[in-house]
Amino acid sequence: MLFDIPIWKIAVDAYFVWVLVFFLVKFLVSNKRMLSIAVSFIFVYLLAYISNILDLLISAPILSYLSEWMPVLMIVIMAPDIRRSLEVVWKADNRNENLVMGSEKTKQNIVDAAMYLSSQSIGALMTIEKHNTLDQFADRAITMNCEVSKEVLINIFTPNTPLHDGAVIIRGDLILCAGAYFILSDNQNFDKTMGSRHRAGLGISEITDSLTILVSEETGHVSICVEGIMLKINDRDKLMEYVNMFMK
Repeated sequence: MLFDIPIWKIAVDAYFVWVLVFFLVKFLVSNKRMLSIAVSFIFVYLLAYISNILDLLISAPILSYLSEWMPVLMIVIMAPDIRRSLEVVWKADNRNENLVMGSEKTKQNIVDAAMYLSSQSIGALMTIEKHNTLDQFADRAITMNCEVSKEVLINIFTPNTPLHDGAVIIRGDLILCAGAYFILSDNQNFDKTMGSRHRAGLGISEITDSLTILVSEETGHVSICVEGIMLKINDRDKLMEYVNMFMK
């Protein structure tokens, strides 16, 4: 039967299987958590197979039942990792090629607002858009479309105002929206003392190429998040340096 199949079909079939295995192994190796989970599941399947061959009265039914539910368990346990993988694909495809970054005046206003909010220990979350559009988050926020200014940013984050809990999204020289909410990072190495504002800032930096400026309401410390990394900023000059590098 095998010899009746054209050689080109066998070659294509083998190539598809090779590609599938290659990317699966590459994905698992790059994600230690998923690799350990996959190895655990394979071990359970192996135990179930051996117990069925040996016809073990107690373990065979239990392991067989467990192995039937393994695909569901795998999806549930790996959901965060699957989500991150899909977000990486979304990040690659969701790019705005007509990029216009903010002016020097906009940069100054952003930095001045951040430093003032820091001096008053007022929490803030300002995300500057780059290539990856943030429309999916802006669509569910309060539309502003106003010029970036220190005064407007301070007013937005003033405690007990309607928009102070969410994030501001900045596109070019405009405040696109306020009151935006991002997916929280589930980075296991994240400082457990940080709150949801910092997790949101880190989360949006993991799935887009944006820069987020954070101000802690507990300490007044300023941090930036970019490419899944959070950095604490000591002074205004250092913050301006990072903003200039990002918005050049």
